[in-house]
Amino acid sequence: MDTGEERAKMGSGEHDLGCKRLVWVFNSWSRDILTYDIVAIGGTLTAIMTSSMLYGAENLAIIRGRVAPNGLGFNGSELNGRKFPPKINLACGSSVSRGKTSIVPKCSVSLPRPASQPRFIQHKKEAFWFYRFLSIVYDHVINPGHWTEDMRDEALEPADLYSRNMIVVDVGGGTGFTTLGIVKNVDAKNVTILDQSPHQLAKAKQKEPLKECKIIEGDAEDLPFKTDYADRYISAGSIEYWPDPQRGIREAYRVLKIGGKACIIGPVYPTYWLSRFFADMWMLFPKEEEYIEWFKNAGFKDVKIKRIGPKWYRGVRRHGLIMGCSVTGVKPASGDSPLQLGPKVEDIKEPVNPLVFLARFLLGALAGVYYVLVPVYMWLKDQIVPKGQPI
Repeated sequence: MDTGEERAKMGSGEHDLGCKRLVWVFNSWSRDILTYDIVAIGGTLTAIMTSSMLYGAENLAIIRGRVAPNGLGFNGSELNGRKFPPKINLACGSSVSRGKTSIVPKCSVSLPRPASQPRFIQHKKEAFWFYRFLSIVYDHVINPGHWTEDMRDEALEPADLYSRNMIVVDVGGGTGFTTLGIVKNVDAKNVTILDQSPHQLAKAKQKEPLKECKIIEGDAEDLPFKTDYADRYISAGSIEYWPDPQRGIREAYRVLKIGGKACIIGPVYPTYWLSRFFADMWMLFPKEEEYIEWFKNAGFKDVKIKRIGPKWYRGVRRHGLIMGCSVTGVKPASGDSPLQLGPKVEDIKEPVNPLVFLARFLLGALAGVYYVLVPVYMWLKDQIVPKGQPI
């Protein structure tokens, strides 16, 4: 028979058990919040230090009582006049208070930087020197992990290279790897390879099948071809280095003949947080919808996108792909593009602070190393994980 004292003990025991459960839940919740705050504050401090190193402490501007670094694409940056959407806030309520001023830079690891805010190697000068060294190993180290012959042929298929007499321009042709796929279907004498890097073009000149190609230095955003010149415009692995992608695609429209087709092959933006971070540091990784928007803005019709990727990725796209899609569009009318743009975003003739240039170049190159390792990581997973299972 239960007595009042026994019932009290039982109630007390249940209460203790409930408290323990509540404490366990609270501790778990606290750990999650603490972990998030540590990551947030770490990212915040990294952003502040990086911006301060590149642009000086004087560029940490106080905005609405908060300190935000200028010059790297944070809120408060005047780079190309673009800012992040107001809801993006890495700190998410975590701030370091100093009296009435909170140091809370607005940066993002969940959304991409706008295309108009160039990454470290999305400037022409940094890209020039980046390829000065990369050209030495490009065909033997970079291509095998990101841009195989099978991928190349698959990506060029939508370009519809059906005649050997077509006039083709390969913009950003580099070492000529993509051009080798083009001359399978088009006579080399009808193909022009254009690139801003003489070091990359020197490699292209050494390839026997490309001996009859015209090889010239030039700027993808200001092509040296007359309007209505080419039957096909091809560009693979180049758009990621254009400071103004819309301008480059507008130029593609201009140089094509009526009914001509442009085919741009390039990266796709990652969804995995760490890959997003390095992608936004390194170069431009557009989203698929951005490609389509740029093509349509330039005046192209029948815009289509085809996904590509290394076979050993098994369709995985969360880390992004340096060569992840082939986008095509048809020029419906002769003449220039209907899209009107202002002055060029970047003037490569303007002087650059050598220390800022060096810092940008080194940080961008280090970020690029991550994407050299990703295909190796994915290849190892492909070897280990049984076929038919997701990786």
